[in-house]
Amino acid sequence: RFIKIIEVTDPRLVEILRNKVRVGHPYVGVFLKRDENCIKEIVASLQELHNVGTFCQIVELQDLGDKLRMIVMAHRRIRLLGQVVVQEDAGAGASVAAGGDKDRRQRRRNNKRQKKEDEKESSEEATAASATKTEEVVEPLTPPETPPVLETPSDVPPTFTPIPVLIAETENIKHSAFVMNTEIKALVQEIVRTIRDIIQMNPLYRESVQSVIMHGERVVEDPVYLCDLGAAITASENHEFQSVLEEMNITKRMMLTLAMLKKELELNRLQQKIGREVEEKVKQQHRKYMLHEQLKVIKKELGIEKDDKETIEEKFRARLKDKVVPQPVQDVIEEEIAKLRSLDSHASEFNVTRNYIDWLTILPWGSFSEERLDLKSAEEILDEDHYGMDDVKKRILEFIAVSKLRGSTQGKILCFYGPPGVGKTSIARSIAKALNREYFRFSVGGMTDVAEIKGHRRTYIGAMPGKMIQCLKKTKTENPLVLIDEVDKMGRHSYMGDPTSALLELLDPEQNANFLDHYLDIPVDLSKVLFICTANVTDTIPEPLKDRMEMIDVSGYVLEEKLAIAQKYLIPQLIKSSGLENRNVTIDDSALVCLINSYCRESGVRNLQKHIEKILRKSAFKIVQEDATEVSVSEENIETFVGKKVYTQDRLYDVTPPGVVMGLAWTAMGGSTLFIETSLRRPKPAKKDEQGSLEITGQLGDVMKESCQIAYTYAKGFLTDLDESNQFLLNSYIHLHVPEGATPKDGPSAGCTIVTALLSIATGKPVKANTAMTGELSLTGKILPVGGIKEKIRAAKRANVTSVVLPKENKKDFDDLPAFIKDGLEVVFVSDYKEIYDFVFQQ
Repeated sequence: RFIKIIEVTDPRLVEILRNKVRVGHPYVGVFLKRDENCIKEIVASLQELHNVGTFCQIVELQDLGDKLRMIVMAHRRIRLLGQVVVQEDAGAGASVAAGGDKDRRQRRRNNKRQKKEDEKESSEEATAASATKTEEVVEPLTPPETPPVLETPSDVPPTFTPIPVLIAETENIKHSAFVMNTEIKALVQEIVRTIRDIIQMNPLYRESVQSVIMHGERVVEDPVYLCDLGAAITASENHEFQSVLEEMNITKRMMLTLAMLKKELELNRLQQKIGREVEEKVKQQHRKYMLHEQLKVIKKELGIEKDDKETIEEKFRARLKDKVVPQPVQDVIEEEIAKLRSLDSHASEFNVTRNYIDWLTILPWGSFSEERLDLKSAEEILDEDHYGMDDVKKRILEFIAVSKLRGSTQGKILCFYGPPGVGKTSIARSIAKALNREYFRFSVGGMTDVAEIKGHRRTYIGAMPGKMIQCLKKTKTENPLVLIDEVDKMGRHSYMGDPTSALLELLDPEQNANFLDHYLDIPVDLSKVLFICTANVTDTIPEPLKDRMEMIDVSGYVLEEKLAIAQKYLIPQLIKSSGLENRNVTIDDSALVCLINSYCRESGVRNLQKHIEKILRKSAFKIVQEDATEVSVSEENIETFVGKKVYTQDRLYDVTPPGVVMGLAWTAMGGSTLFIETSLRRPKPAKKDEQGSLEITGQLGDVMKESCQIAYTYAKGFLTDLDESNQFLLNSYIHLHVPEGATPKDGPSAGCTIVTALLSIATGKPVKANTAMTGELSLTGKILPVGGIKEKIRAAKRANVTSVVLPKENKKDFDDLPAFIKDGLEVVFVSDYKEIYDFVFQQ
């Protein structure tokens, strides 16, 4: 039997179905909707339903209050003939058909006669309902009401009230006659075999179909029933079921059913294959897990292996065996190990605690590297890798001497600042080698997160200690040399904190003996660490941080130093890295001098290294391609290796005209020469009492603009005292310009240079040849000291300057320079501008 469960929720249908069951007429017609996506229970017309459906009997009815649950059993196929509109008389309650009362009464009499005789009905009236894939009973919308008719005393026509039920005329459908020929028998056997294969793969249908399959004779004798049975056990689409329902030719119906069964069989095979693969994978994983667990138990019983917690604890205690752990740290470790024993190994807190103990036990408590305290060997190591840098080397040797006298290691905080490429970072590694300390470097350029230095709290997922704790773990000593690079480029005041403030604790000799990392949350002694910081400029370093560091100036190099560095260090290293060790490649001193003067004028040697590397690459190319046995680089052929000269002249003016004076400036790349130019903007005014003005160009900063105004005021007074008849500065329109207008310029050190340029154009006298000057000017003519003397003297030396004017207060800085830099320079130290005027305008 074909049985289906249907639920009805519409209250009108619920009431009608209750009445039908109550009066002993439990039959309904079930039809599929044409629109499979329609979810409404009520249809408006029969056009929304398929014409062929099923005549069903309500076997069981469960009344759930707001809905009915029915179990219906299918009997036969029926076809819709048309809709019958039924109306009830409001007064008498009699039913009248739209075609007239006479026809309706005749139809009722015929129906009663047929019921009494129990003859097979040729046509039946069934309550039409529709079903989706779940075959729900539906009801159409109420047909439009009949227009009201006016009542008259002589003729009162009856009024009709529509009943909200769709009544349809149906007829039974008989399939086409067929003969049990060979084709049908073959189809029957194939359908039976396919059904048997399906129930073997899917036991869901086994109980319901097994009894049918066992009685093979009945199935073979009734192909009609076999078609419906085969289609019923498949999970096909609604339109496929409807096609089987509407097909009256038995052969075609069997073909449709067989196609649906084959599709279902392939689907079951695919499901079975996927199930086998998944089951096999699960079995392998489970088997592997069981074997591992058994192996673990066996090893534990034999004493080969211990429990995970015991193994972890023994590993931690083995780390602490030869270490001198402070008592507060030891107490924390014991407490955490006791906590680890009580935790389940699968708990999330277990891994957090284990990682914490791992960090506590891996730190080098009480471990120090033996420091080299031999001054001579340390000096040899420093000279081996770096040329010059006497201030840095002296400071390290002093550090070694103090450690030797104390008999113990110590920490210090140094800061090397200077232009790029002078060896600030590379000498830190040489210092670590000279002191026999472990070396660790990390850069703080662009750092915005305090946790990079102080660590994360353990409450965060993926928390880690800060850089210093990681440093101790990597170096395995408590006295490494730590290089903190680019401290002048740290990010500040982000939402993650201020890293520069976090460095205050790290670089404070009074505080870093008890440095507290957020992750460890215990004090760590960093007082034995030698901190070396590097920076290009000191202006961006906060004053509290600068106060904690010992600042050491690492100046740029002049021609002689660059030449020595190239010959002793750069060329041998680059020849080895270029694979030219056994090749005859020579670079003359003249070529190096030309390279330094015409291509690499910056303070450092990084650009010089790149150009030498370029020369050696082209030499290697010539040796490989042209089979050259010897490559010689000289001043004559250097352009074939590095291209045209970048700097074709040493300075802007070989001979300075009146109104032009050479100054000296400091930049982040080192020192440079800076010319101050003055000129008349327009001819002198006719009236002598008319006031002049000063126009300033050259992208000058605020400080330098103020220096121009101070110099202009002082120059007017100085010229009046010198010559009262000279009113040039008082009534002339003067234009002051500093060349290279695209380069921003600022600072107070050009004050004396600007005054000299204004006096030069006012008197029409040029300054002394090959003379440069620097110094800040006060409003009363005092010459104040300036910075960057080393870089400025090196710039003057590169520009072949013979006379330099410096503030008297900077004499101590000049005396610190090497003798080869000071040789050939005439230096005048002044404290008042009158001394400068007498020197530069002397006959």
